[in-house]
Amino acid sequence: MLSEDENRILTQVGRETPMGRVMRRFWLPICTTAQVGEPDGRPLRTSLLGESFVVFRDTAGQLGVFDEHCMHRGASLALGRNEYGGLRCLYHGWKFAVDGSVLEMPNSRNTALCARLRAPVHPVREAGGLVWTYLGPREQQPPFPHYGFMDGPAEHRAVVRLNTSANYLQLFEGGVDSSHIGVLHSAQAVPAWMQEGAPVANDAFQPQGEADVNLGALAVSDNAPDIEIEDTDFGFHSTALRRGAVGADGSPTFTVRVTAVILPVLRITPAANSFQFFTFEVPMSDTQTATYVVGHGPAALDRNEIIRVLGLDDQRFWNDEDCTFRASWADGLGQDRALMATNWTGYAGIEQEDAVLSLSMGPILDRRKEHMIAADYGVIHLRARLLESVRRNENGEPPIGVDREDHTTIRSVNDTTIGSDRAWRSLVAEVPATSRVTA
Repeated sequence: MLSEDENRILTQVGRETPMGRVMRRFWLPICTTAQVGEPDGRPLRTSLLGESFVVFRDTAGQLGVFDEHCMHRGASLALGRNEYGGLRCLYHGWKFAVDGSVLEMPNSRNTALCARLRAPVHPVREAGGLVWTYLGPREQQPPFPHYGFMDGPAEHRAVVRLNTSANYLQLFEGGVDSSHIGVLHSAQAVPAWMQEGAPVANDAFQPQGEADVNLGALAVSDNAPDIEIEDTDFGFHSTALRRGAVGADGSPTFTVRVTAVILPVLRITPAANSFQFFTFEVPMSDTQTATYVVGHGPAALDRNEIIRVLGLDDQRFWNDEDCTFRASWADGLGQDRALMATNWTGYAGIEQEDAVLSLSMGPILDRRKEHMIAADYGVIHLRARLLESVRRNENGEPPIGVDREDHTTIRSVNDTTIGSDRAWRSLVAEVPATSRVTA
């Protein structure tokens, strides 16, 4: 349970809020490359941390991230003409280059103004199928982060964005919470979980189908894992230990799944055959989140298959044009109650289920009313690390992970059998722990 003040600190991301100041210290995704893939294409209107922006690609393929409203009289630049090396406001024709310089001012004969004025723009980088920007103080701009999914052939990567009308923390907490996988995602994790005679803890379970890209597949059907935590310089490892079959010598075994949590908005979910799914829960505002799922691995990925596994191939909920997740209470959040005869949730797909459950909590969850248990330890620790990051930043210290540039050696660990010694830390030994906490 959090206090009202703690909940407010964690969930509000505006420019003058503690968490908003932390978020602005990091490079964050603002859109996907595909959303602004065409030179001289339609400008993209989007939000980040409670502010409105326009992203566009000019004639030469260079990207610009602008405050949405024209510096002249405030008209939206999302309506502008993107052509001949710049973005032109429709209202009075002022034309801007991607660096903010004013190229033309048709309604002014004072040519010196073009040289003197500059539109508010923000640093921008393009990498890994995403467009990134930095909104914080220029003198504190950190190194641009390098993630593993930025390397290798483009066909080994699949990028999907969806915008959900819920606070980022609800979605982030769901990704760190391992105990919900075998229940909420039972159709993917343990399809027979709700049926008579279904496998129980200590019975091996082999998930069927989509083995490489099924983010929910569990090796054993233990829905009450022990959670262990190891702090790192980037955030922490959240480890779920599930009871497996008894070993040949009669000793217990465990399957271990390690999720790397990279502050302030990223988790890495492991899948089979060394595939990793990087999920960024980026606040568009206090009550809207842009979720970026980036699948990456040693072989080509079928993006359409990823979309299907996520449950985003249903046009009632999502489309690839505006990326908006559309479930609403007008139709019971789109739940198919008849489907529940053979499907636990009445939904299809991991991200569909996660987004719906986060929406069902309301725009911002009142965490004072919760009753946390041991299985929630990863969620509790996520909140503690975020609050610690806020404390550091407010005290003039770097927030957790802001100065780390190389993230390529950070990996999560898919279900791996270990012995009764429960020794899993060697599996993620790339970063020495700054502290160790267990429960």
